[in-house]
Amino acid sequence: MDNAIYAALTRQSGLMREMRSVANNIANANTTGFRREGVVFSEYMVPLDRRGETLAMANGRGRMVDLRPGGMTQTNGQYDLALEGDGFLMVQTPQGNRLTRAGAFMTNAEGELVNSDGYQLLDDGQAPIVIPSGVGSVGIGVDGTVSADGNPVGRVGIFASPDPAKLQHEAGTLFDPGGAVEPLDDAKLRQGFLEDSNVDPVLELSRMIEVQRAYELGQSFLDQEDQRIRQTITSLTR
Repeated sequence: MDNAIYAALTRQSGLMREMRSVANNIANANTTGFRREGVVFSEYMVPLDRRGETLAMANGRGRMVDLRPGGMTQTNGQYDLALEGDGFLMVQTPQGNRLTRAGAFMTNAEGELVNSDGYQLLDDGQAPIVIPSGVGSVGIGVDGTVSADGNPVGRVGIFASPDPAKLQHEAGTLFDPGGAVEPLDDAKLRQGFLEDSNVDPVLELSRMIEVQRAYELGQSFLDQEDQRIRQTITSLTR
C-alpha cells in the first residue's frame, strides 16, 4: 500500500475515535456529574528503510478527561451531594473502588448510602457509610461530616483529583484512579445539590462538525489516491 495512504488511514482512525468521544459527550450533556472527554493526537515516525528515511504517522489513541467543575442544581434531596471545586467522591464497586462526581445517593436495606447502581459511598477511610435506623433527620456538613439526629456517624470521603493522564474513564460517571489517591481536606460538600455535566452541547456540536469535515477531507484524499494508483496500474499494463 502507498505510504500516503498509510499515513492518511492513521489520521482517519483517530478522527473516528474523536467522533465517538464527541457523540458520547453530547449523549451525556444532562448526566449528573459527567466529565467530557477528548482525544489527544500525537505524531510518531516510522522507519521506511535502512537509509534512515521515515514516515510521519498520526496517533489518536490518547484520551483526555476535562476535570472542570459543572454547574449545580438544587434538589433539596437529603442524600444528594455536590462538590465545590476539585476532588472526587469514592464508591465501592465489584471491580474495586472508583471515583465519581455524581452525588445522587439513597439508603439500602442495611442503611448504607448507595448510588443508583447499588455501589456504596465510602468515608475518608474508604469504608461504607451507614445511617442508623430510626433516625429522624440526617445532615451532611460542608466538610463531609454525616450527622444523624445531631450525632456524628461518619464523614464522606473526599479525595484529591489524580493525575489526569492516569485517570481512566469507565462506564457512566465512574473513574479508575489508576493508583492510590489522597484525601482532600479543603474541599466543600453541599447537601441538597447535584452537579451538572460539564459538557457544553453547543461547543460539542461545533466540534462534531469540524471532525466530520476533517474526516470527509481525509476520505476524499484516500479516494483520489486509490484512483491515482488504479490509473497507474492500468497505464503500466497496457
